[in-house]
Amino acid sequence: MMNKHSWTAVILFSGIFVGSFFIHGNAALFVNGMALLIVTCGTLGAMCLCYPTGDLYAALSVTRNLYRNPPPTSNVVINTMIEMALQSRSKGMLALEAIGEQSTISFLKRALARLLDGLKDEELTEILHAEMFHFKQRRALIERMFRQGALFAPAFGVAGSVIGLIDMLAGITDPDVILKTIPVALTSTLYGIVLANSVFFPIAEGIHVKTQKELLIQRLIADGVLIIRSEPNPRRLAIKLESFLTPSARTLEHLSLDEIRGRLRSFHADAASLQEPTLGHPN
Repeated sequence: MMNKHSWTAVILFSGIFVGSFFIHGNAALFVNGMALLIVTCGTLGAMCLCYPTGDLYAALSVTRNLYRNPPPTSNVVINTMIEMALQSRSKGMLALEAIGEQSTISFLKRALARLLDGLKDEELTEILHAEMFHFKQRRALIERMFRQGALFAPAFGVAGSVIGLIDMLAGITDPDVILKTIPVALTSTLYGIVLANSVFFPIAEGIHVKTQKELLIQRLIADGVLIIRSEPNPRRLAIKLESFLTPSARTLEHLSLDEIRGRLRSFHADAASLQEPTLGHPN
C-alpha cells in the first residue's frame, strides 16, 4: 500500500516537522519526560480499559501488516479470474484446483474450494458474503480502536497541562518550581495533539483504505467464481469484472478472446521475469 515514494514523502515531511523544533535553538524545551508519561500511559491505560487484550494484539498485527503486505491489485485478480475461465473452458472445473493451490490470495483459495465442493450458487454466495461481512466488522473494530486512541491522546494532553498548572500553583512562590512545572503544562498538550494526528489517525485511515481495497478484491472474487460457473466465456467475464473498475482502468473490454490470451501470456511472462533471481558477479 505504501510505496517508496510514499515513504520518502513521510520521512521528508516528518524531518521538516521535527527540524522546526531546532530553528530557534530551543529544542530541549520540547522534551519533557513527565508530560510524555502522562499522555502515553494515560492513553494506553484508557485503551486497555476499553478493549480486551486479544483485540489490542489483533490491532497491532493488523497495523504491522498494513505497511508490509499490500493487497493484490484489481488487474492481477481479474487476470487470474480470466485465466481460471480459460482453464475451466478447456479442461473443466477441476482444473481450477491447481490454480487455487498456486494462488497467494487466501480468499480466492477458499472461494475455489467452496466452488469445487459443488455448493449451489445461493449457498456459495451466502458463505462468501458472510465471510466478507465479518471481515469488514473485524476491521471496523480495529479502525475504531485507533480513532478512539486519537480522542484519548489530546484529552490526556489537557490532563497533563492541568497537572502542570496545579504543581505550579503549589509552588508559586518558588521560581524553580515554576520553571519545572510550566514545561509539563505546555508540552503535554503538544504531545497529545502530535500523538493523535501523526500516529493514531493516520493508522486508522490507513486501515480503512486498505479494508476498502480488500473488500473490492473479495467482491471481485466472489462474483467472479459465480460467473465462471455460469458463464465460462473469458471475454464476457472480463467485461463483467471490469465493471467494478473506473472507465480509465478498463483494458480488456474491447479485446477479442485471442487478444486476451496474449495479454495473459504477457502478464505471466512479466511476473516470471520479476521473480527470476539475478546472478551477481563476485567482487
